[in-house]
Amino acid sequence: MTAATREFAAVILAAGQGTRMKSDLHKVLHPIAGRAMLDHLLASVDELRPGRTVLVAGHCRDQLERAVGDRATLAVQEPQLGTGHAVQQAAAALEGFGGDVLVLYGDVPFVRAAMLEAMLARLHAADAPAVVVLGFEPDDAGHYGRIIADTAGRIAKMVEFKDASEEERACRLCNSGLMAVRAHDLFDLLSRVGNANAQGEYYLVDIVNVARDEGRASAVVVTDRPDEVTGINSRGELAAAEARWQQLRREEAMAEGASLRAPETVFFSYDTRLGRDVTIEPNVVFGPGVTVHDNVRIRAFSHLEGCEVHPGAQVGPFARLRPGAVLEEDAFVGNFVEVKNAVLHAGAKASHLTYLGDAEVGAGANIGAGTITCNYDGYFKHKTTIGERAFIGSNSALVAPVSIGADAIVAAGSTVSRDVAAGELRMVRGEQLVKPGWADRFHDAMKKKKADKGG
Repeated sequence: MTAATREFAAVILAAGQGTRMKSDLHKVLHPIAGRAMLDHLLASVDELRPGRTVLVAGHCRDQLERAVGDRATLAVQEPQLGTGHAVQQAAAALEGFGGDVLVLYGDVPFVRAAMLEAMLARLHAADAPAVVVLGFEPDDAGHYGRIIADTAGRIAKMVEFKDASEEERACRLCNSGLMAVRAHDLFDLLSRVGNANAQGEYYLVDIVNVARDEGRASAVVVTDRPDEVTGINSRGELAAAEARWQQLRREEAMAEGASLRAPETVFFSYDTRLGRDVTIEPNVVFGPGVTVHDNVRIRAFSHLEGCEVHPGAQVGPFARLRPGAVLEEDAFVGNFVEVKNAVLHAGAKASHLTYLGDAEVGAGANIGAGTITCNYDGYFKHKTTIGERAFIGSNSALVAPVSIGADAIVAAGSTVSRDVAAGELRMVRGEQLVKPGWADRFHDAMKKKKADKGG
């Protein structure tokens, strides 16, 4: 059995209060790239198909329960007496489980599935370590716990920073807190962990020292990407994590054939999909659920979310595509155009100052400036259908539900509330009155009035 197919469970610790985040939202539910920290981590775990997933909660556990649904079993740690105590709360959820256990942290969201797999593989190497710890070597070791190990990765000692000597603090190999342990070993070792330390807590890392005292060695696996195990505890660290993620995604996008004119101003979502020869101008934001096909141009200051843009289409500048928007081949939406739950078929155009909601725009149709589809009556949404090659004049209001036929023309300034047949001209305007000389007489009267008042 390989590490990828061997049965394992994931225990994710998320019981802390997260006070440094200063938020009513649980720390691990704060988003990075449009996705909660916890969901980033669960996505990596799910790549390896866990047999069970247990989330250890405490503070704001109702929020976590709603967030994970049936994706994990919730275990409660109350009170919070340390990481070792937290893992013990998962014992009931793992009763009868005989596989391996990965212990992870909800605020360490970016560990790769490949790294998790490497930990499981090391656990079943020939020397059969009791515990495998994921280590890292940051530029600044700071207050991280230290791993004292030999050159072969065999661990001599694990020590928290507050309990470390000056010599131990000089070690650069740090403990991420992530571990792999066989289930039967995990709870047996935890049962012998004490709390005689500076914090009076039960540290998970002490299972390594318990195993060592019993003559069993443990091992460390070291990641080559220290950032993937960096914890996120404050708004500043959240922003830094977002910046790191965005930088990596921008580099990936350009390596895969997209042109970013000012990369540092483009922001992606966790699931943004880009084709080749896509050009993205400055200050573009992608929300979740965006697919952009080949040879698309996204012009400056545009915002896209929940939409699909097909080859040859152009968006912006200053355009907004909302969920359900689809631009087919060579379609175009220009400045200050908003599209929501609407399809623009091949070659259709809405060049400026337009709202298209709950609509279908036929191939080659032209939507004039200032046009809106009036899709909401205060209670329900209604659809507007515009036929192929139809021309909608500027400043028109199409009151849904309404259908405009192929090749029809709606005259500028019209409010259309009834269907327009194919090839028809529809003009809906009030009668235009002409009063010759009225304006001149008005101006003369007003000027005299002002003069009489000494103005």
